[in-house]
Amino acid sequence: MQSPSSKFHVRLTPGRMQNWRRLISWPLLIAFFSLVWITYDGRPLLLFDFEQRRLLVFASHFSWQDLPILTGFLIAAAALLFFMAMGWGRIWCGFACPQSCWTWIFLRIENWLEGSAKQRAQADQYPLTGQFLLRRLTKHLLWIAVALATSLTFTGYFIPIRELLAELVQLQASPAVWIWVGSMALLTYLNAGLVREQICLHACPYSRFQGVMMDADTRKVSYDFVRGEPRGRGSRKKSQKDKGSCVDCDLCVQVCPTGIDIRKGSQAACIDCGACIDACDQVMDKTGQARGLIRFASEAEIQGKFSPFWRPRLVGYGLVCLLALMAAGYGLSSKKELVAEIRRERGQLYRILGNDQLCNFYHIKLEAFHPRLQTAEVRLVDQPDFSLQGPQQLRLDNRGDWVAYRICTDNLQASGGSMLLEFHADSVVLSKKTSFISQNRAY
Repeated sequence: MQSPSSKFHVRLTPGRMQNWRRLISWPLLIAFFSLVWITYDGRPLLLFDFEQRRLLVFASHFSWQDLPILTGFLIAAAALLFFMAMGWGRIWCGFACPQSCWTWIFLRIENWLEGSAKQRAQADQYPLTGQFLLRRLTKHLLWIAVALATSLTFTGYFIPIRELLAELVQLQASPAVWIWVGSMALLTYLNAGLVREQICLHACPYSRFQGVMMDADTRKVSYDFVRGEPRGRGSRKKSQKDKGSCVDCDLCVQVCPTGIDIRKGSQAACIDCGACIDACDQVMDKTGQARGLIRFASEAEIQGKFSPFWRPRLVGYGLVCLLALMAAGYGLSSKKELVAEIRRERGQLYRILGNDQLCNFYHIKLEAFHPRLQTAEVRLVDQPDFSLQGPQQLRLDNRGDWVAYRICTDNLQASGGSMLLEFHADSVVLSKKTSFISQNRAY
């Protein structure tokens, strides 16, 4: 077994698990690098807009008012992650986790420039000069290029990517942007290029609580010790019937991105990527044995016991995910496009101005969650003896600004009561009630 604390070189191997990883990870990578460039109606398709305190997702606008909806989706995502962990172990880590996806990219760049794992290990025994130095420098330059592209793309989900690149090229970006882009690029370079398996071993919290999520019926990457032991087919001086299927070639260890030996049982560092399955299947083919010595299987299945896939806890996670999605979907269907807040000015309940007007003072804030809503008209409804004084139209830029208004009457003996304000923005009409306090009557 390769020691996790020492440097080791991961051997790349083809196979059906690798094909599945590509089928899952490449669409995710393509979506990550392409969605940031797509616009709809002149706006990014996906943008975390902190300046206007909103989240743009596929032409839908979300704000702090929609936190329950976003919470529903987060609960659904967490329940789905628990469902997958209990069903198939750390399959998310091996097939879709960003750390794994970028690590495989960096590994392939390394393999392309410096050769196979055996060649890289041999090169480490010689001084780093000449061709070896050139290849090593080129590798790190490509790693830095991928890390920088990743950092810029990620930042583009918070600042429109075209605006971001223009500011960086013209050296007009703020120091905070430069620090953010540099930090993200450095972290990507370190995590995927230099640290790699140490993130899975020591930094990832998922590896720590996966043991709680899994049970004896979880289908995870497992070594069939019943079939495989004793090891050493063809190398031990025993009769054929006393030998297990494992030929003790150690290929399963050489291809593991975290450097563990799957034959020693379930381990927290195993990310269930299936690389050892591909390596072992090739060995089984060459030795004329059936595949599946290493496969996705439960502990109970390996021991020949009944192993049901659907268990009460697994069904529970599935139901939680489904209910959370339904609740979030209901929230989406009833999401408001225009939100208004009316706040009375603190201090005096009412004020009599020098022109013999009885007035109440307010602050109004409007927020819009659809791109077509640009301005809103403010009206006081069915109050002929009262007037609304303040801007007739408000720009819906969602900057969180409170605008001062007052409702006044020339009748100093007027009775207080409920007041209805209407906000007209395009085809959206929002009504909001407030109270008027007078000398005679207060609500």
